[in-house]
Amino acid sequence: MGGGYAGGMETREVTIPVVEGGLTADVIMPTGAKGVVLFAHGSGSSRHSPRNVAVAHQLNDRMLATVLVDLLTPDEDVLDAQTAELRFNIGMLAERLAAIVDWMGEESTLRRLPVGLFGASTGAAAALVAAASRPDRVAAVVSRGGRPDLAGKALSAVRAPTLLLVGGLDEEVIVLNEQARAELGDVAELRIVPGATHLFEEPGTLDQVADQAGTWFTTHLRTPHPA
Repeated sequence: MGGGYAGGMETREVTIPVVEGGLTADVIMPTGAKGVVLFAHGSGSSRHSPRNVAVAHQLNDRMLATVLVDLLTPDEDVLDAQTAELRFNIGMLAERLAAIVDWMGEESTLRRLPVGLFGASTGAAAALVAAASRPDRVAAVVSRGGRPDLAGKALSAVRAPTLLLVGGLDEEVIVLNEQARAELGDVAELRIVPGATHLFEEPGTLDQVADQAGTWFTTHLRTPHPA
């Protein structure tokens, strides 16, 4: 696909060769990008998640490139729609995210950019496991309404500064994030978005997520991370 946004942004669809047949991704690259954020969508979602797309566009406005990827192949997506078994396979999803981070380190337009991960729901757990496995590549993580608890023992190995954003009305997930923050230690900060439920569908709440995520990434992706 050709460019699609004002302000010097290139949009392209790519196939990332990390599984047989590859995984489809949308890459948006602002001119002079200062970093790149890889999105890990939540259970039953895809790279077309309207909430992640909305956040990605706001990150693009802050001079951050974004990579929104389908973590399942089309065949796997059909299976998961019937069984819901793959969306909770955190280990598999994390391996794919880590492989995509490796691919980004070789891709000509992305390799010099520091890397952030943005995970939603179960995708947040996969992002944290991937961050733990690539401490020299992943410079920051943001979780939106995430299930970081599902990252298990990997939490204590995360070195990247991590922001946990949870809706104020999402009480059960707040508790799970509080527990995960304790496991993450000093690298993590938990912030509550008042009046928001799990999907941040209330007016203005997703804008708050995008704003806080943007500030977190622009703060921590200022200089290239060691390769």
